[in-house]
Amino acid sequence: MDLLQAIIIAIVEGLTEYLPISSTAHMGFTAALLGMEESEFLKMFQVSIQFGAILSIVILYWRKFFDFSNLNFYYKLAFAVIPALGLGYLLDDKIEAVLGNQIAISTVLVLGGIVLLFVDRWFKSPKIHNEKEITFKTAITIGFWQCLAMMPGTSRSAASIIGGMTQGLSRKAAAEFSFFLAVPTMLAVTVYSIFVKTWGKGTATEIKGYEMILQDDHHIMLFIIGNIVAFITALIAVKTFIAVLTKYGFKFWGWYRIVIGIGLLIYFYTK
Repeated sequence: MDLLQAIIIAIVEGLTEYLPISSTAHMGFTAALLGMEESEFLKMFQVSIQFGAILSIVILYWRKFFDFSNLNFYYKLAFAVIPALGLGYLLDDKIEAVLGNQIAISTVLVLGGIVLLFVDRWFKSPKIHNEKEITFKTAITIGFWQCLAMMPGTSRSAASIIGGMTQGLSRKAAAEFSFFLAVPTMLAVTVYSIFVKTWGKGTATEIKGYEMILQDDHHIMLFIIGNIVAFITALIAVKTFIAVLTKYGFKFWGWYRIVIGIGLLIYFYTK
């Protein structure tokens, strides 16, 4: 992976992580379209640069994250993240096996887009408009909805936002809680991928994520620049997403997923 490729992947991560369009799918498609050879470092890089995207949410909502007088906020996130952490650990190998199946991911992208076309009709009368009204039961329920995103192409953001709307949250409240929930979820996944997970398992080149990063100066540079780029682009994406979602709802993102998904299905079938 060269520097330009790393920057492009990081831009895609930052722009898509918090949108209901699947960052995993978009990074995988981008890498394939760039002709990048699948490697353990590439897979680890795509996960590790989520750290930059995480920081963007902490900065944008710093008052919320550093309001230590509101302990219920932290408790809700802690309970909500448990389902994803447990299932993610158990299904890690199966999830990784699907990541290379672009046909399956493209199909999920289209199906998820169809769902988004109807979400606004299904949930017309929200009762919860801010995080303080969210109960522990609701938070945990959203946490289970988030687990749907373990199928690459689904979108963690889409799953948790729709999960929130099923519990009576407004579009904006559901999106913001999805952002908040992303911080502990993605932080746990990033830490696991860098410091705990063994990449290349079962081969002669088993290695930890941090060992790959520290292999040479080039890898260190890619890791640092990738996170900086993901951070900047995620800041822009989150602000734009909230504005578009509040005004227009999910239809735009649904049509986007369908068009992109069909285009990619044609591409990968005829490749």
